[in-house]
Amino acid sequence: MADKILKKLNIKVWRQKNASSKGKFETYTIENISTGSSFLEMMDILNNELIEKGIDPIAFDHDCREGICGTCSLYINGRPHGPDTEVTTCQLHMRKFNEGETITVEPWRAAAFPVIKDLIVDRTAFEKILQAGGFVSVNTGGVPDANTIPVAYEDAEESMDAAACIGCGACVAACKNSSAMLFVSAKVSHLAKLPQGQVEAKKRARNMVAKMDELGFGGCTNTGACEVECPKSISITNIARLNREYLVSRLSR
Repeated sequence: MADKILKKLNIKVWRQKNASSKGKFETYTIENISTGSSFLEMMDILNNELIEKGIDPIAFDHDCREGICGTCSLYINGRPHGPDTEVTTCQLHMRKFNEGETITVEPWRAAAFPVIKDLIVDRTAFEKILQAGGFVSVNTGGVPDANTIPVAYEDAEESMDAAACIGCGACVAACKNSSAMLFVSAKVSHLAKLPQGQVEAKKRARNMVAKMDELGFGGCTNTGACEVECPKSISITNIARLNREYLVSRLSR
């Protein structure tokens, strides 16, 4: 199908100078955008036009633009990463929008993700949760080596499914409580299903959940919005595994 041209779009975007400033929405008009363009390409074009007019360009995060890095965290028309499924913002294309439409673009809204500028939020909280999980003990010089330990097919598949989490934060943005349970459960499940993750298993879940609570993420009420909006389709069954791992860690202290 040939790409079409959207002759006019209104981009209603959140502008905020810095973390301590009061932000507000500003609306810009952009013309002649190909439906084959990605959303971030459209944002690049808009920023070029703003620069030519002497207006400060819109700050937003991006890196790989291949759906891997997880930095393109934009809340578009009321949905994390916009009106498509199983994609990051960089994989969202303008064919999902209509001629003359007003597109509302916001940063993630969560107390644990403070706004740095415009659409960029500080997601250091995720890094702190991972750090709280500690390390993994594996034998690198003995026999057998870590990569020769047999792992059941089902366990390996579940572990790799959980490891697909890119830490973008869409689950937090989608949750009415700003819960990070899907993210934490994916990171715990990744190691809980492998023999290499058993040495620190008893304290990993306990420490990561404690850090999550400390950083101000909300509680999980199992509405499933996180799973729906996750670009990597991380299952909420991982949350059940996290709860189980956490309970075992508490009982075995």
